[in-house]
Amino acid sequence: MDQATLKSLVEQVIREVVGGTASAPNPVTAAGTAAPAANVGELRIVEAGDAQRGTDPKEVVIALSPAFSTGIHRTIIGIPHATALKELCAGLEEEGMRYRFVRIYKTADVGFVAHEAAKLSGSGIGVGIQSRGTTVIHQKDLPPLSNVELFSQSPLIDEATFRAIGKNAARYAKGENPEPVPVRNDPSTRPKYQAIAALLHNKETTLCDPSKKPQALQVTIG
Repeated sequence: MDQATLKSLVEQVIREVVGGTASAPNPVTAAGTAAPAANVGELRIVEAGDAQRGTDPKEVVIALSPAFSTGIHRTIIGIPHATALKELCAGLEEEGMRYRFVRIYKTADVGFVAHEAAKLSGSGIGVGIQSRGTTVIHQKDLPPLSNVELFSQSPLIDEATFRAIGKNAARYAKGENPEPVPVRNDPSTRPKYQAIAALLHNKETTLCDPSKKPQALQVTIG
């Protein structure tokens, strides 16, 4: 990513923060440019009313952040949200668990999103995922700022990692104690993606609605 792109992204963030822009965000790729809309149709999400607490002990709830596939349709490194969810669900299914989707509107903080998922889950285990790809596995009896596993560096989360997250979430739901999903560490990630992350976070927060309850979702992955 060149300096001109970084400068443009930072300027856009400043304009939106100062101007209070609340329009629907555009998808952004790792290169900082608008992502093609071709993949958007692979994922269809329909709200189905207020989400209810589950009773199925084999259920893991997956909670989406406010901007996840509403205006932003790819993670920070360009993985289509349809692909991310497909891999996450595949990991759960491989362990014999079921899943249910909700959307959390009151916060864009992935830790709190995941905790809401856990509280709604029949197994007490939930997964929260932000539009840029940051993901958390949570347990309902833990404090919101604690968690089971945290994947904070979204530029390092690929398809295989999403699948592994699904598998581990399922194992926790079954009462197992699996080895944590390996987390890569790259010191160059923060400076390389910081401006893009700030832009995506700003767009994410514009869609928060503290007064809106968690919404049940009907999700179709093409």
